[in-house]
Amino acid sequence: MFPILAVIFAALESLALWKKWTRLEYLAKPAVMIILFLWLLTSVDLEGAAFWFGLGILLSLTGDVLLMISLDRLFLAGLVAFLLAHLAYLVGFNIPILGISIWGVFLAIVIGLGGGRVIRQIVTPLAAKGQARMRMPVIIYGVVISLMLLSAMMKLTDINWNANAAVLVSLGAFLFYISDIILAWHKFVAPIQHGRIYNIGAYHLGQITLIAGVIAQFGS
Repeated sequence: MFPILAVIFAALESLALWKKWTRLEYLAKPAVMIILFLWLLTSVDLEGAAFWFGLGILLSLTGDVLLMISLDRLFLAGLVAFLLAHLAYLVGFNIPILGISIWGVFLAIVIGLGGGRVIRQIVTPLAAKGQARMRMPVIIYGVVISLMLLSAMMKLTDINWNANAAVLVSLGAFLFYISDIILAWHKFVAPIQHGRIYNIGAYHLGQITLIAGVIAQFGS
């Protein structure tokens, strides 16, 4: 029931953005993360790694509410909330910490080079737009989300992880990563037609898929 409800409210949020139905947006956006937290809470014991994923959901909910109130005025506060959410997911994916592997090195190179290039393209216009103070927060955020994606995708070769769960968290983390890139590009580089809808769509699908993977791994 919970995943179906999450998908329904995620779809309603995208519809609300498309139609500019603010009241529906204020209902649907936080509802998705509340439902995901309840799903996690009723499916696993919130201890060990699972605790950090639960914390990540709540921090994401905080970021959602802040950006929903004002994408411009509260952007930095929302950025901090999502930064902490990514850090929580990062900790969850690294309990226990894995050793160095060829797959991990390969992923680190690919994500590092690709992510570094995108981050440079995002931060370069900031000074010209009078937003130079955002350079360091955006760079730090970019590094953290890249590490979160790397940690999630390393589960694909982790013998302690169920194969299906590893695929789900990897896909979810990738969609979350893409949603952040869309938002940053739309805000700092150039407007993307329907950018907010693409951002929210990828974000919600990412969160739902990621938490589905966590439950598949840690659920009874």
